[in-house]
Amino acid sequence: MSSKAADPHTISGSRQHTAKKQSSGSVQTRENRIAHIAKKYANSPLTTLGHHMDMLWMHTAYKRVNKESSVGVDNVTANQYAVNLDTNLADLLQRAKDGSYRATPVKRVEIPKNETEMRTIGIPTIERKILERSVKMVIEPIYETDFLDCSYGFRPGRSPHMALDALGDALREMKGGWVLDVDIRNYFDSIPHAQLREILSYRVNDSVITRLIHKWLKAGVWTGERIEYSDTGTPQGGVISPLLSNVYLHTVLDEWMEEVVAPKLEGKMKLVRFADDFVIVFEKKKDALRVHRVLPKRFAKYGLEIHPDKTRLVDFRHPWDSKEKPETFDFLGFTHYWKKTRKGGYSVRKKTSSKKIRKGLKAMHQWCKKNRHKELSWQHDKLKAKLRGHNVYYGVSGNYESLRNFRHHTMRIWRYWLNRRSRKRDGMSWQRFYQVSEQKYQLPIPRIYHKWKNNKTTQLCLGI
Repeated sequence: MSSKAADPHTISGSRQHTAKKQSSGSVQTRENRIAHIAKKYANSPLTTLGHHMDMLWMHTAYKRVNKESSVGVDNVTANQYAVNLDTNLADLLQRAKDGSYRATPVKRVEIPKNETEMRTIGIPTIERKILERSVKMVIEPIYETDFLDCSYGFRPGRSPHMALDALGDALREMKGGWVLDVDIRNYFDSIPHAQLREILSYRVNDSVITRLIHKWLKAGVWTGERIEYSDTGTPQGGVISPLLSNVYLHTVLDEWMEEVVAPKLEGKMKLVRFADDFVIVFEKKKDALRVHRVLPKRFAKYGLEIHPDKTRLVDFRHPWDSKEKPETFDFLGFTHYWKKTRKGGYSVRKKTSSKKIRKGLKAMHQWCKKNRHKELSWQHDKLKAKLRGHNVYYGVSGNYESLRNFRHHTMRIWRYWLNRRSRKRDGMSWQRFYQVSEQKYQLPIPRIYHKWKNNKTTQLCLGI
């Protein structure tokens, strides 16, 4: 495992006057100050961070917590906690700093993923959510100075579409190239606690912060009958888990690819990662094969496993450069493929993956079935919101046909279950449904929200 020099001179007890001065500033000012110090001492751990957590900090953390989420193992709602908010926050802050805070386990619940599968989610208590948020506010500015541009998941000011744009630029620059599509098996449940804590110690060495993170890692999961403990995995459901997972992959993958792998390659390489979902584009096949062979060994060193069946090397070269038809690959819900243009060139396009379409329509089918007896206006409002959300994410240039087909099948599903409300055969005939849906309850028309960035990009993608 790589190591970084620990420099005790970074933020030490000798700066108590500065610390007191900072504690009187706004939360944003202190977050900026933490980022400034982290950038100044880029290769050293920061040792005095807990003083930033005061009552103003805790109140800000409480405001940023989702109040509508389900209750944890203590069954305390956000409204109940807010009755004596100042007293509760002061007590929580005191326990966090003197070490008497006891981390509650995360409540595990299962929700339907589709007709045959269930998805497991974790629900922390409101108190734990607040404290996790406050710790994230302390350490996130540190790691935002360290994270590389290839990382897009769960980061402020970044989105999946920024990752898709970066991938599109890389594909056009390398004329498709060779794409290594990687799948990490059960990533969030497989992160070893010991190695995660060691990686965290490279940049964060404040006793208050590290003690809290250690307690959350060891708190376990409440299954409804017992508490299950594990030496692997990050605490699901809270805001700290995505950040910790990003920190781990930053060391395991991002830094390694940029500092160790890239200098040894013969051609260009581009890594694009969103949380644990990532692809690597290579200009040369030889480089892609080398990384494909060594990647499982690298991940195994850190207690992770590359899924052998879901990880594959894709020949995505430009159709003019390949004797065979280019393959396709999926990333962040989109299938990437080459398409011939009107001018005789080729462009890299993306469309909604068939897997996501099937999953979305199954969910729509279940929803319409469950809510078919409710008022038509209520159903219409909900379906509008669902379709609008679908269009906002999948509404990219070149994907209009997929959006239109999804809307069409949604209408068919809606009409089917409205017709099942009545015993009459023509309870909701197609003629009546079209009259109702087009005149009063029309569903949103597909719309492209994410267009080509500029004319230059369009010309490059056309290959002209």
